[in-house]
Parts: sequence; C-alpha cells; structure tokens
Amino acid sequence: MKPRDRKLIILRQLGKESEPITLANLAEKLDIELSNRTIRRWLNQLVVEGFVNKSGHTKGALYSVVRSPGNSNTEQEAVSSCFSTAALEAMKVIKKPIFERKPVAYNERWFDSYVPNETNYLEKEIREQLQKSGQRANAQDPAGTYAHQIYNRLMIDLSYNSSRLEGNTYSLLDTERLLLHGDSAEGKLDEEKAMILNHKEAIRYLVENAQRVEIDRNTICTLHYLLSDGLLEPSEAGKVRKHGVRIGGSTYIPFEQPRMLESQLEKIVKKGALITDPYEQSIFLLVHISYLQAFADVNKRTARLSANISLIKNNFVPLAFNDVRVDDYMSAMIAIYELQDVRPLGDLYHYSYLRTCSAYDSTIKAMGFDEVRVRYRQERREVVREVIFQCLVGNQMRQLIKNKSAKLVPEKVRTAFVDDILEDLEQIDESRIVGLGVTLNQLTKWKHKNLSH
Repeated sequence: MKPRDRKLIILRQLGKESEPITLANLAEKLDIELSNRTIRRWLNQLVVEGFVNKSGHTKGALYSVVRSPGNSNTEQEAVSSCFSTAALEAMKVIKKPIFERKPVAYNERWFDSYVPNETNYLEKEIREQLQKSGQRANAQDPAGTYAHQIYNRLMIDLSYNSSRLEGNTYSLLDTERLLLHGDSAEGKLDEEKAMILNHKEAIRYLVENAQRVEIDRNTICTLHYLLSDGLLEPSEAGKVRKHGVRIGGSTYIPFEQPRMLESQLEKIVKKGALITDPYEQSIFLLVHISYLQAFADVNKRTARLSANISLIKNNFVPLAFNDVRVDDYMSAMIAIYELQDVRPLGDLYHYSYLRTCSAYDSTIKAMGFDEVRVRYRQERREVVREVIFQCLVGNQMRQLIKNKSAKLVPEKVRTAFVDDILEDLEQIDESRIVGLGVTLNQLTKWKHKNLSH
C-alpha cells in the first residue's frame, strides 16, 4: 500500500467521527495496522495541509476533520461581518440591478491621484497589525525563506482559493491530490485541472525566484503566461490583449486600445515598485492589475499572485485568500470597477490575511520536528544511507545512529534528529532511496534483515 493511501485511510476514518478523537483511539479504529509514530506523522501532515484540526500538544491531543465552510452558515456570516459600515454602503450601491447602474470607463484620474508612500489603501494601524501578524523570518534570512518552509501548504491553499474564486469546483482535498500526487478528480473538467496546475507553476516561479523577481512588466506578464498557458490562445498568454473585453455583472468598460493598455500597465508597475510598505504594495497591485484588465482573461488570478510578490520577498505570511466568499470577492471587485472604492476589498484583505496567519501558525506548530528535518536534511540522509549500506539492524543500527548524531548535530536537537532518522527508516521504500547512494537490492536486503530481527 502506498503511503498516500494510508494517509487517506486515516483521513476517511476521522471523517466518520462525530467528535474529536485521540491518536490512540484512532489507531484502534483503523482497518490497517500502523505504528503510533506513523499515524502521528500522517496526522501532522494532514494538519499542515489544512484537512485536520489538532487541539492540545500532548499524548491526549484531539484530532478532527476540517469541515467545509460551505456547510456552515455561521462561518459564512462571519466572513461577511468583516466589512465595515462604509464598505457595506458601497456594496449596497453595486448590488442594485445592473440596469440601474451607469456605465463607467477606466478612470485614469483615480490612478494618477495615487502617490506612492503618501496615499494608502490600507490604514497605517492596519498595516502595522498585518506586519506584526505576518512577520516570520529573521532580517538576515534570504528572500523567500518562509515561503520555502511552508511551500506545499502555500501551493495548495493559494491554488485552491484563487481557483475557487474563479468558479473552479475542485475541493481542497481534490486540489491537494492533484498538486502533490497528480491524481485528477473524476468528473472534473480538463480546464479546471489546468487552472490549478497553472497556479502551481506560477507559485513555484515566485518562490524559487524570490531573490530576483521585481515589480515590473516582465514579472506580471510571466505570471499571466504561467496562469493562462493552455487556457488562452498562445498568442494571448502573457500578452496584452488586442481586443475589448466586458466584465460580467458590471457596467465597467475597460480600455480597448492595446497601446493604452501597454502604457497603463507600465505606469502601474512603475508606481507599484516605488511603494515601500510590502502590504500597501501588495494591495495596490491587487487593485490595479484587476482594474486595468490588461489581458484577454485571467486578470484577477494574475493580480492575486502579483499581490504576493512583496510578501514572499520580505518573508511575510503570503496572502492565500482563505475564507473569502466568492460573492464577497466579486462585490468588492465591482466596487473598484464602478466606484473606485477600495474599502470592501481592503476589509477582505485584512480579514483573510489574519485568518491565514492564524492557520499558518497552526501549521508550524503541527510540523513538530520539521525545522530539524529541513535544517539537517543532508546529515539525516547520510545516516540513513550508512544504516542501509552496512545492513545494520537492532543494537548495531542504534549505536551507529547515536555515534553519527553526536558528530553531526548539536545536542539540543539530537533527540529530534534521531527520531527523524528512525521515522525515515520505518517509511523507507524504493521511491525514497533516490540520491541516497544505495541500490534497490541493498534496500531489500536491509528490510528483510530488519523484519527478521
């Protein structure tokens, strides 16, 4: 049985429980026999990926499946309650029937009135709160350090939520299976699969190039190309559109002249690059790339990824658009299109970002020894290789691990390091020996000896 199948069995069993359950009780109910160490590892991964809740940090910790917000009216009402009175007033205007709202064109004066580092879409107090909540790395850490640490969680959350806001029907679990394992959900459209996989490539581009990526036209067009590849004609992916577009449900009429679009996109990135506050820069790009509608399609997706450039570069928690309802997001965007009112989107940004920070705090706590795993990955793999290469089991294996650990890692992390080695040896199979320098025959010989011991 593949490791991912064991993880799904654990998740399905949790889904059957009406109340949170301990690891020990869960182990008793599983149809397959797994060690507590293995179950704990899979549970921690499920918590990191957002599918399981964990309360408590001892042997009595309780686990439960994360239920879909769509099944809870209370949660949906809580999202809507994030709006201020002023934002709700603006949303009332754009909730009127479309025939009662006047057609509006792109407002250059509104854009021109924004002065970098003087004008602010997010109030100072809010930006300070976001920074306090979102700071995750030391000042000396390279750009993108934190995004690398939570890469899988970021990739799943942002791909899922950004696609969901476009009407994609993949569930969070479907998205995780597609992105991490390549499994497509039955009955889903190929376009939905492509949308999610394109998000994966765009997020990878941002994270892997965090130290080099800049706020410029090339970056925005690259993000659009990665997000639209296969969804638009090749001549339109990453290229400013050559024809007019209309916004469904809105009276907004964007620019139609390609020359004007090119010029305005250049103005947006130049002005955005001058903004020094990462959160103000983030929402500025989110607002104005969406508002311009420079591309034939995939404009809002491009804006959402662009809004993460400054956050990823500065090692803040990225903006994953967690817990944002589609209707609320569309209303906030139409308020920008028709009224040039940023307040509804600002409220959603503020609310969702704090929710994401809280969720990622839980992620880091649930990761247990993952910081040690990442920091001492090469050292751990060296010990695992030696154990298999020398075909050591029992006391000989434990003695080698003890001796190697004393030489390779500081005393304060040695227990965690040894636990990780034992965990890797328990889970080792032919898919995990790549790069270890051992052959399949050596692995088979070691596993047979270990089972016989």
